[in-house]
Amino acid sequence: MAQVAAISHADAADVVAYNGGQPVTAAFFLADVERVAESLPASSHLVNFCVDRYHFAVGLIAALVRGQISLLPPNQTPDMLRQLQRDYAGLYALSDSPQQPAVIEEVMYPQAAEDSGRHSSTSRFTVPAFAEDQVAAIAFTSGSTGKPTAHRKTWGALARGAAAEAERFALHREGRSTLVATVPPQHMYGLESSVLMALRGGLALHAGRPFYPADVAAALAEVPGDRVLVTTPVHLRAMLNEEIALPELRLIVCATAVLSLEMAAQAEACYRAPLHEVYGFTEAGMVATRRTVQGQLWHCLRDVRLRRDGDDVKAAGGHVEKEVPFTDVVELDGADQFVLHGRNADLVNIAGKRTSLAYLNHQLNSIEGVRDGVFFMPDESGEGVIRLTAFVVAPGISREALVGALRTRIDAVFLPRPLYFVDALPRNATGKLPREALLQYAAGLKRGGRD
Repeated sequence: MAQVAAISHADAADVVAYNGGQPVTAAFFLADVERVAESLPASSHLVNFCVDRYHFAVGLIAALVRGQISLLPPNQTPDMLRQLQRDYAGLYALSDSPQQPAVIEEVMYPQAAEDSGRHSSTSRFTVPAFAEDQVAAIAFTSGSTGKPTAHRKTWGALARGAAAEAERFALHREGRSTLVATVPPQHMYGLESSVLMALRGGLALHAGRPFYPADVAAALAEVPGDRVLVTTPVHLRAMLNEEIALPELRLIVCATAVLSLEMAAQAEACYRAPLHEVYGFTEAGMVATRRTVQGQLWHCLRDVRLRRDGDDVKAAGGHVEKEVPFTDVVELDGADQFVLHGRNADLVNIAGKRTSLAYLNHQLNSIEGVRDGVFFMPDESGEGVIRLTAFVVAPGISREALVGALRTRIDAVFLPRPLYFVDALPRNATGKLPREALLQYAAGLKRGGRD
């Protein structure tokens, strides 16, 4: 079985990361990997809780060195951790800050000695490599439509996907770009586009995870050279709403929800950089990209091919090791391009009329003054007709004005009943809205008499 190196940086002095504004060389990254690997307990599975993206990357490779598998759960709630503990005996957590409450055994990330310089090079430069079929991670679906399910990811597949993404964005040719990400590394998009693309593309990663617009600008200003912003529609909308100025960018990468043409065009005009979206789903990982302002066609990554199988469209090839069906409704344009129409689970049929939640969400969020909003269909309860529900963050807009604007955009049968005005939506760290979170949110608002 072929071996795949942990990093593609060719020289000990190549920069792998920026931590606190200081460069970290490949030599010291690998020294940290060796040091952390020695500190890990003998076990088969871990959850990498490290908030610092550099610590997470070191922990990921250190676990591979020890033959351990990193779990990527959709959340870190006590219930989820207890469930994982039942399913994976001996599970422990690697963390760079104490967890409260501590549900499973916790191993603290071992800090290096203060005098171990971060930017020096060393003559000792041995890059570990792992078998292509070594399982590196188990990713879990987000739970947007039900209970999360587990999907094994080999090191070979993850490495090929990261290399294909860097190639698609032409970042592999120079190896001098730095990735600054607003998304956590514990989820597939963050893992692939903010950690693995750096390690396997010969790039550098920024150790932080800026959240607020001003923090994003500050993080970008900390790194030199070509800056790549890896973000989500939620974060992008916040930056545009606040009219925050950013340092010069080479590229904006966006995922977790489909962007509107209007927002993509606004972002490109504001930040003077091309914006590309990444499309993927947990079962396959990354599948395709598009530059949104250039059209609705998605273009598959290298060697990924699509075929229709009855009502399903399936992807395979390249880094997608086994043929998997799309979780969304897509229209093929050849074997490597498609148009996205929405999730199968998003389809809504009311009074003989059909639409999708994605379409309704787009219309709601296109209304001037709406900062955030979402439609969802509650579960059947036996208490009568089930109607669409919507939550909206829209300070300064009256209910009458909002409903009136919706009437001009969508059929009346899809108007939400109830419509909740809220201060914020219960989005997770990647900006998604898991179905269970929406159900709990709606129940709490109903108990509180809000509508």
